[in-house]
Amino acid sequence: MQYCSLGLNWQPGDHILLSDCEHPGIVATAQQLTHRFGVEVSTFPLLAALQAGNPIPTMLEQLRPQTKLMVISHILWNTGQLLPLTAMAQACRQQAAQVKILVDAAQSVGVLPLGLEDLGIDFYAFTGHKWWCGPDGLGGLYVRPSALPDLEPTFVGWRAIEMDSKGQPTGWKPDGRRYEVATSAFPLFGGLRDAIAIHQQWGTDQERYQRILSLSRLLWQQLQALPQVNCLLDTAPESGLVAFQIQGCQNHRSLVQQLENRQVMVRLIADPNCVRASVHYLTLETEIDQLVKAIAEAL
Repeated sequence: MQYCSLGLNWQPGDHILLSDCEHPGIVATAQQLTHRFGVEVSTFPLLAALQAGNPIPTMLEQLRPQTKLMVISHILWNTGQLLPLTAMAQACRQQAAQVKILVDAAQSVGVLPLGLEDLGIDFYAFTGHKWWCGPDGLGGLYVRPSALPDLEPTFVGWRAIEMDSKGQPTGWKPDGRRYEVATSAFPLFGGLRDAIAIHQQWGTDQERYQRILSLSRLLWQQLQALPQVNCLLDTAPESGLVAFQIQGCQNHRSLVQQLENRQVMVRLIADPNCVRASVHYLTLETEIDQLVKAIAEAL
């Protein structure tokens, strides 16, 4: 998010549109753009729109002639909802062709089978340490070829530039190398490459995704069977994130702590007020049973 947002040519009065489900790191970056460049930031109520069935009309209502960038997640980090990203991007471009679309892919890369060129978005940013199980501190950024001229490098180094016979800079590299700087943490690249290679040994991306769906559906069904538990989504999530609430609970911190004391790790989410469990294709059915049993005993 920071690399893309700082690389655009912002002018006072430009507008950024976010959903109300974006990660705090995204929100903070947008706020910093307001502070630096006088950019206006607004949000559209995605969570309520998803519960109603279709987020696109609500999104379109908030687009402006000054909207330069829309930031949206592919899979929502707090609820696990898979967004209809291709349809949202298409509708956005039909109404506001000037808008660039930046996707937070932290919860989708390593989960979904992806064809980035088919999504209709401009930027797709991800981290390698989540679903890829790679090393911390390394991520990736996809830039749609037609969007390259609009995204200036935020950091500049010799690996990003073309040079003449005297070694003087003449312009940017024609491809993604323009966003490289100089010294890179090559051991992290090796770690991520090896992690991805290991995943390939466990089946195709579609097979791994179907395994995630099967396990998250199993967890969702078992949680739904507990009388005091409400899952945030009315149907099993199309991701590995399963979010739930305890009826009448104003703060789920105590439950999260009780589960952690039993070596069961889940995530406390502040907005919406809930608990989030992550289910990978590597998760065992017995581990799901262990989680549900621990929750039942804590209630």
